[in-house]
Parts: sequence; structure tokens; C-alpha cells
Amino acid sequence: MEMIKGYIEDNALVIALNGHIDSSNAADVEKEINQLRDENTFENVYLDAENLEYISSAGLRIILRLRKTYSELKIMNVHPDVYEILDMTGFTEMIDVEKAYRRLSVDGCEEIGRGANGIVYRLDPDTIIKVYFNSDALADVHRERELARKAFILGIPTAIPYDVVRVGDTYGSVFELLNATSLSSLIARHPEQIDTYVSEYVELLKKIHSTRVKEGDMPDMKITAQDWVDFLKDYLPKDQSEKLCGMVAAIPKDDHMLHGDFHTKNVMVQNGEVLLIDMDTLSVGNPVFELASMYMGFVGFAEEDHQVSIDFLGIPYETAVTFWKKSLALYLGTEDEETNRIAEEKAMVIGYARLLRRTIRRNGLNTPDGQSRIALCKRHLEELLGRIDTLAI
Repeated sequence: MEMIKGYIEDNALVIALNGHIDSSNAADVEKEINQLRDENTFENVYLDAENLEYISSAGLRIILRLRKTYSELKIMNVHPDVYEILDMTGFTEMIDVEKAYRRLSVDGCEEIGRGANGIVYRLDPDTIIKVYFNSDALADVHRERELARKAFILGIPTAIPYDVVRVGDTYGSVFELLNATSLSSLIARHPEQIDTYVSEYVELLKKIHSTRVKEGDMPDMKITAQDWVDFLKDYLPKDQSEKLCGMVAAIPKDDHMLHGDFHTKNVMVQNGEVLLIDMDTLSVGNPVFELASMYMGFVGFAEEDHQVSIDFLGIPYETAVTFWKKSLALYLGTEDEETNRIAEEKAMVIGYARLLRRTIRRNGLNTPDGQSRIALCKRHLEELLGRIDTLAI
């Protein structure tokens, strides 16, 4: 049986291991590896263990000798049984070892949510999967899993991811979510019950915002927002840019949790319990940052094209605007129109600054749609900065 194959990829020699490697064949395997090394030009070695079923101490010594020569040696696609051997012998502490991930398809699956980093699908009545856009998203997958774990420990009702899988060329995170329905779907089916859904939505929002987070456990949204407005210095008039930067800098530090993408497709109802999904945007900060994201999700993104609301949230634009205004009033605890207007305009400043930056960074200056959106953002910011002096809520 052929024990190894090799090929060059990204200036590395990828050696694909196969079957069992033990004392009976280790010498021959190492001879084949050395022959591949002699025949190719490369800087590093990666071991692809997808088809490796077992490795003994004799095989492990081969890896140790490779590690002495190639400090960036990596072992990929490791079967759980082989990973256990590498873990028990301490190899996972010395070498970058990546477990193999089972493969799933989302063909024909219902899309139940969409965010900046991925799409959430229902796999079956019991499970959902978040599929990441970025093919190199493994670090993002593990980061989101850790954020979800921290939120759960702090008492936030959320679906806990239990598996990482491959979906095509990218990664997915699988969650158990039994017979759950998004708040967007419920609103679309029963628009007459919108006040009930607003109440459930705001109750969860207040729970999130009342939760304190240990320093360093989640990103500080103020630092992120400062990067946004600093970027805009070259694209806004100097007086507007200075005022915008100053107002963001003046927002007090806050250690309360924010979701960061709190719209009705990321809130699920399961047997009467309201749950939060899509946790990669968790952070801490002043509520104005959360309200900014909410405003843009319900109102701002679909301002020029109301079809965006149907495509993104699954509900008509007019319904989305109504839901936003009712949610804001309930969150603030007042029906006073002036109070709610001021809070909305503060959220709009952050929201349109973020959208302006994102549009410019995505080549919006050179496309008709981008130019239209940039003009809209600048118009809003000019009007808002002319009458707002503080942003904190």
C-alpha cells in the first residue's frame, strides 16, 4: 500500500500520510519522505493526515525529526483517533495540529439569518448551521464559539455551538436549536402581534445591556468606532470630522454587553423561549452602538431600496420601521417623541458613519450605487452633526 504522497502548495511540501504508520513500516515511510524532500524546493512541510488511521511511537519520532528541521511544521486534517494520540503524547503543544472536520452540505436548506460574516441555515428540525463567508474563517469560528460560551455563562439565552464542520471551501459552526423560528418569520406570519414581538425583543435587549463583562473578555466597541471615524477624516469636511471624532471619543467607557447585530433574524423563539444567535459581534460599550446597528438594520440599509428589507429581514420596510420605532420607545421607556427622536439621531450618526466607511472601503467611490450611498450618508451626517453635540445614551 502506498504510504505517502507529496505536492507543493504555497511554497510548502504537503505530505499526505495514509493508513497505519508503526514500527513495521516507519523506516520506509521516512525514506519516502526524505526522497520527496530531495526532489522538491520548498520552505516548510505540512503533513496531511486525512487518511492516516494510526500512528505509533515510531511514526511520532519521524514527526519529531521533521519538527527539528521545520519549525513551522503543521499537521492537518487529523482524524479524532489520531488526534487523541498526538494530544496524549504532547505533540499538540509542540506542533500546530488541526483536527479533521466532517463535511456538510447546505444545498436546499432554509436560510434563517444573514450577517456580516456568514449565513445561518436550518439543517433539520433540531439543528442550524452558520456558514462563514471567509474560506480562512477557522479562527473566527473558534472566536465566536468562545464568545457564545462566555455569554451563556453570563446568563444570556443563546444556542451553544457543538461542532465545527467544513461546508464547501469554508467552515461552519453547528448549533442545536429545536423547532425554533426567527422573530422575523413570526412578524411576517402574524403582523397583528407586533407589539408582543417588540416586547420579547426589547426584554432580551435589556437583559444583554444589563450584563457586565469582565475587562478583556469581549472587544470594546468604542475603540472600533474610533477607527471608523478616524478613517473618515479624508472624506468629510474638517469641521464635521473633528466634531464626529470628538463626540465618539467623549462616549464614556462601558463594560456592559452589546450584541452588535441585534435584528429580528438573530432572535429565535423556541417553545416560548427567546434565544440569541450569531454571536461573533459580541462586544461591550454604550448602548448607542447597539442602537446604531439596529437603526441601520431596520431603517438605514433599506432607505434607498425598500426591497432590501424583504431580502435581509424578510419583512416589508414599513413593518421594519414600525418595529424599530416601537422597540426604541419601549427600550427608552417613554412615548415622548422628542426624547425618542434625539436617541434615534444619535444612533443615526454612528450608523451612517459606519456605512460611509464601509461603502468607501468596498470601492463605492467608483460605482454608481456606491456613489449614491456615499452621498446619502454625507447628507445625513451633515444634517445630524449640525444639531447634535453628544452621542452617549
